[in-house]
Amino acid sequence: MAIKYWFSARGQHGIKESRSLMRAPYGLELIENCVACPHREDRLFCNLSPAAVQRLAAITSPSSYPKAATLFVEGQAPRGVFILCNGRVKLSTSSADGKTLILRIAEPGEVLGLPATITGKPYELTADVVEPTQVNFIPRAEFLNFLREHGEAALRVAQQLGETYHAAVAEMRTIGLSHSARGKLASFLLEWSADHAPENGQVNVRLTLTHEEIAQMIGASRETVTRLFSDFKKKQLLQVKGSTFVIRDKAGLERMMES
Repeated sequence: MAIKYWFSARGQHGIKESRSLMRAPYGLELIENCVACPHREDRLFCNLSPAAVQRLAAITSPSSYPKAATLFVEGQAPRGVFILCNGRVKLSTSSADGKTLILRIAEPGEVLGLPATITGKPYELTADVVEPTQVNFIPRAEFLNFLREHGEAALRVAQQLGETYHAAVAEMRTIGLSHSARGKLASFLLEWSADHAPENGQVNVRLTLTHEEIAQMIGASRETVTRLFSDFKKKQLLQVKGSTFVIRDKAGLERMMES
């Protein structure tokens, strides 16, 4: 059943106002108003002063996307930034012969396309939607003016760029320094589940990536990932139920990281 939400239109002074009840596509509970966003205090870029958030609300355009939609493509001239409100987006790069490497999965609250938008150089990655997603788009010129007007927002952008850098280094460390595909997959599963609290000694995590996408993240083949999942299940390290996996032996997976 579709979820209903308040549709917001730009009112006086460019501030969005609730007008009518609409149906959200893809089953999303859309966030139409940055000022009233329930996640403002939890997200790096959104947790700004009231004046900055009101200005942000005036220059953003919300959109929703289905799974497998593309926000921008590697090599494309930067149109602006995409604030990820709901859902997840995979960021990848491809070689001339068609090989793809997924660098990371972006989470709600992140601002996508930052480096290209700030420098004016082409997008360095491709952004594909992993699950139904809402993003708020800000054109490049308006975003740069926003940063000039609000120093606190510019500082938050610098913080996110720093966090992105550290995440990229961590990914390279996982791919480059792990001794085996087994260790890389174990590291990936532990990292993916890091924010989930255990229940009765087990961790239940929803995994929206295919085996092919996981392979692209850890630098392995799809066949290897499928074989390792089967091996982990036989060793009682985890259990897979559709799109959910259950970590039954976290210590065992941590030992696999060293293999």
